[in-house]
Amino acid sequence: MQSQQHNPATLFLLILAGESVFFLPFVLPRVFRPTLLSAFDMTNLELGTAFSAYGLVAFASYFFGGPLADRFPARTLISLSLALTGMGGFALAVDPGFVGLVALYAFWGFSTIFLLWAAMIRATREWGGKGFQGRAFGFLESGRGLTSAVIGSLALFAFSTLTSQFAEGDSVPIHEVIFFSSVLVMLIGVAVFFWMPKDLGANEAQAHKIAPSEVMELLRNPTIWLQGAIIVCAYVGYKMTDDFSLYANEVLDFNEVDAAGVGTSALWLRPVFALAAGVVADRFGGIRTIAACFMCMIIGGVLIATGWLDVWTLYVLATMVFTVMGIYGLRGIYFAVMDVSKVSIRATGTAVGIMSLLGYTPDIFISPTMGFLLDHYPGAQGHHYVFGLISGFAVMGLIATLILNKSTATQENASTHL
Repeated sequence: MQSQQHNPATLFLLILAGESVFFLPFVLPRVFRPTLLSAFDMTNLELGTAFSAYGLVAFASYFFGGPLADRFPARTLISLSLALTGMGGFALAVDPGFVGLVALYAFWGFSTIFLLWAAMIRATREWGGKGFQGRAFGFLESGRGLTSAVIGSLALFAFSTLTSQFAEGDSVPIHEVIFFSSVLVMLIGVAVFFWMPKDLGANEAQAHKIAPSEVMELLRNPTIWLQGAIIVCAYVGYKMTDDFSLYANEVLDFNEVDAAGVGTSALWLRPVFALAAGVVADRFGGIRTIAACFMCMIIGGVLIATGWLDVWTLYVLATMVFTVMGIYGLRGIYFAVMDVSKVSIRATGTAVGIMSLLGYTPDIFISPTMGFLLDHYPGAQGHHYVFGLISGFAVMGLIATLILNKSTATQENASTHL
């Protein structure tokens, strides 16, 4: 495994796979939310229900997929995940209806999480090695953000070009964009299978299962659950970025193409802030950096939630940038502080499964909640409530971070005096 530490080609494949697998279920709705709602004739609540189905399947997949990543090579799991996810995109392209959409998102919960998630995190931790964890995960999230921004921009360009060629009243060309994205995801799966190193995530620790006693020890570790709580609060903010393009459309009066441009622009900020957070975390400490990111979410969310800025488009956009600085910064580093939980490399997949079991529960409840708020409080009011939720969860995340800091400091003091 030493040969793969800091290997740029290995990281590139992890980045490409780790983001493209989520493009169909999440990035497309984030960038083209108003268009998707119109093209598939669905409400925000119905789309949120599909996201919830994804979350329910993913909930179990996080836990059971963790030990899987501690037993099988990352290349095998990740390439299979991409192939299955891309196939699901073809079902979306033919407009499966509400029931079919819910079933599809449930399938994606399995294909993206059970097979890929813990394998990707474990491989990244191994790639970084000691003393490089902040930058390793910062590079991963930054690269994933850049991949998302590039693919999103290409999709936006294709969408805007096709839209300009359609006569008024014709159906929008979103189905063509979905088909293109599906093919691209499957091709990346092929690239991973042939070019990702065989030994990545396939060291001697995988020759046997993680013992039940080791799993119980991880479950009893309070710092793992605190990290899970931090991920919950950070992930709520990330999920709420789905509202940015719709906010621009309904509150700032942007047309569909310009509103999608707002969503795509936010994607371009993700690599910048994730990488910056990783560098800062290695320099000043991961926990301190996490706390600062939550503060950005709190301040930005409150400013937009009050509605004071709605009449000043430039100030709203600037505040969105400040808010996503915290959101994307957290995405880059919340797994980079695993060392404070004293998790061994060989148990990384299982630990990630436990943290993610709690951490990504917003996949179950936050999209239906956001859909309910936007449908039942039309116009600016619903969006203000959404940004208020961002601030509320950020406050809870900051509290969890401070408790984690105190807990780890107490453990270090205790071990020093032994």
